[in-house]
Amino acid sequence: MPESARSDDVRTSSDPLLAVSAEPRPLHVLLVEDDDADALLVEEYLLDFDEPVRLHRARTVAEAVVRLPGIDCVLLDLALPDAVGLDGLHELDRRGDAAIVVLTGDVDASRGRHAVGSGAQDYLIKGQIDGRLLGRTIQYAVERQRAEHITRQLHEARLHERENQRLERGLLPSGLLSEDPGLALFSRYEPGHERLLLGGDFYDAVRTGDGSVHLIVGDVCGHGPDEAALGVCLRIAWRSLTLAGIPPAHVLPVLQQILASERPAPEVFATACVASIAPSRDVLSVYLAGHPAPLVVDGGTVVAVDDSRRGVPLGILAEATWAATDLAVAPGWALLAYTDGLVEGRDHTGEQLWPEGLLDRFRTVLARGLLAESPTAALAELIDDVKTTHPHRSDDLAALLLTHLPG
Repeated sequence: MPESARSDDVRTSSDPLLAVSAEPRPLHVLLVEDDDADALLVEEYLLDFDEPVRLHRARTVAEAVVRLPGIDCVLLDLALPDAVGLDGLHELDRRGDAAIVVLTGDVDASRGRHAVGSGAQDYLIKGQIDGRLLGRTIQYAVERQRAEHITRQLHEARLHERENQRLERGLLPSGLLSEDPGLALFSRYEPGHERLLLGGDFYDAVRTGDGSVHLIVGDVCGHGPDEAALGVCLRIAWRSLTLAGIPPAHVLPVLQQILASERPAPEVFATACVASIAPSRDVLSVYLAGHPAPLVVDGGTVVAVDDSRRGVPLGILAEATWAATDLAVAPGWALLAYTDGLVEGRDHTGEQLWPEGLLDRFRTVLARGLLAESPTAALAELIDDVKTTHPHRSDDLAALLLTHLPG
């Protein structure tokens, strides 16, 4: 047998100059054939093809599996020593993304059609092959395989997007406190698109029968559908318990029990900020379960809520308790609660914003009079400023701005 047919890496082209040209990239073809004479014929056929091809050789399916990375197309003989029937086709199709063209010696084309129905892009009968037919079949098979791969990616992306939208609707309810004329609530949520995964950030707000208003902002650690689903579960549980009149100090232990029973892994935990506003609207009670302290605008100044009574996150200690921090506030106050995705972004030097940096930027927004003019614009201005100065963010961010409307 000629040395070229035995070569493991044979460059084939009708014009030798194409082999050293930077363009176009040659197609990498793996011939899986144990018959040396048939392998030599395939190599000679490809000499007549007008596109650059780099031909590789394997004699068994096991050897072909090892050589699959980087291969564009597999020419697969169905009569191999370690495969029976379509077993070789199934194994190679399962192991890689290369297009597969089946070579069969059968005059009856039914075996080739059966192979196409089992995953091959095309089939050729050995006695009916010429160089141009073989080359074009390889080229078309590669293009079809790429088109199918792109179609699958688009389909999966659409399914992923729809699933995220369903989860977001569960994490982020609409129409919050629309029935309360003395309070206005504005929200902003942005997923960490750099990860292309929905996180477990969630929020909610309700008004109970005694006139009190309660809100929660929470964050389940991690990213993915399990964490997002757990966030939905915690939000709905919090809403149900709060509307049933359960005091916030008793709601958090129940949420911890729910998290422990529903979380996908023992190390998963969640942080939460719960705020309750008295019917008189002049007292705020804040509970922190490992969560960043909210910011309060009171009397024209912005301060962070005292976090000295902050408890551990949900799911860390089985017997944990959480105590309230009470604040007396004057008419016209505002409360900003957020998840850590808002303050953990990094600037171009790698420095994080942290809650202190957010406090400084909120003071700037307040000094410009934006909060009094338009709370919606003020929240947007604050978040857009953070995103501009600290653009490197991988986590979701959620923020709730609750404002008191005197009179």
